[in-house]
Amino acid sequence: MLSSFADLKKPATAGSIKTVAVACAHDAHTLEAVLHAQSEGILRSILIGHKEEILSIAQEFGYTVPIESVIDADTDEIAAQIAIDQIREGKADFLQKGLMQTSVLLKAVVNKENGIGTGRLMSHTALLEIPGYHKLLGVADGGMIPNPDLEAKKAIIQNAVDLFHNLGYEKPLISAICGAETVSPKIQETVDAAALKEAAQAGEFGNCYLEGPISFDLAMDRDSAQIKRYESPVCGETDLLLVPNMTAGNMTVKALILFAGAKMTGVVTGAECPIALNSRSASFEEKYNSLLLCAAISSDR
Repeated sequence: MLSSFADLKKPATAGSIKTVAVACAHDAHTLEAVLHAQSEGILRSILIGHKEEILSIAQEFGYTVPIESVIDADTDEIAAQIAIDQIREGKADFLQKGLMQTSVLLKAVVNKENGIGTGRLMSHTALLEIPGYHKLLGVADGGMIPNPDLEAKKAIIQNAVDLFHNLGYEKPLISAICGAETVSPKIQETVDAAALKEAAQAGEFGNCYLEGPISFDLAMDRDSAQIKRYESPVCGETDLLLVPNMTAGNMTVKALILFAGAKMTGVVTGAECPIALNSRSASFEEKYNSLLLCAAISSDR
């Protein structure tokens, strides 16, 4: 169990040092996070983008970057493809988005001829460090798939379960949250949640426990579950919230950040490697934690 982002350092540094390919690395917060992690011996980097800007920004932060580790790229599209090529050629283990539109990088990722898609659905899992909750909490998917049907939800769960297994969790606890904890044919999310529980019990997602339908309070608070006489291993111990749609996930994450003081990081999985797709306005801390997360779950290439 991971109780904070600081706990990511142990799995991030286990085994060989991973290499990140940074597309459009001419971004202050991204470059600061990458170079700081590199100075700690957590990872190596290949920096792709406006070469002179990258070297200048690095110098401002007090880092000397070897010129051979920087690849010049005039446009976002070229930077994205070069970064993808580093993965395809086994020179890098995961991707980090810099100062560019997410859509540009993802278009290169899913390119059938030169991309790194696997045929699996890609999805986003956020990890939150929340004051008052005793461990990191995952939320999926609040960033990529607007209105997932049952099959898409299965793919989201599989990606998230694989992520937690790679972080050392033997049996992650998943709550398929809905507006109520009873199945109603009029509320599709409850029908889906019940079907997902059956699939999990049949071993479809590997070693995990999935509860659903279940309301947010029962998933997150054992006292609420006791008052309502709702019994499940996930109550007050949930590792991952499966949300019914992207809007619900987005609102849940932002509400926890704004009103509960949570900190967030996240990753896209389902491609050949993890992808850090932080907002261009994300802080140094968020991007640094994303690097830790990606390094922790990356396979040797």
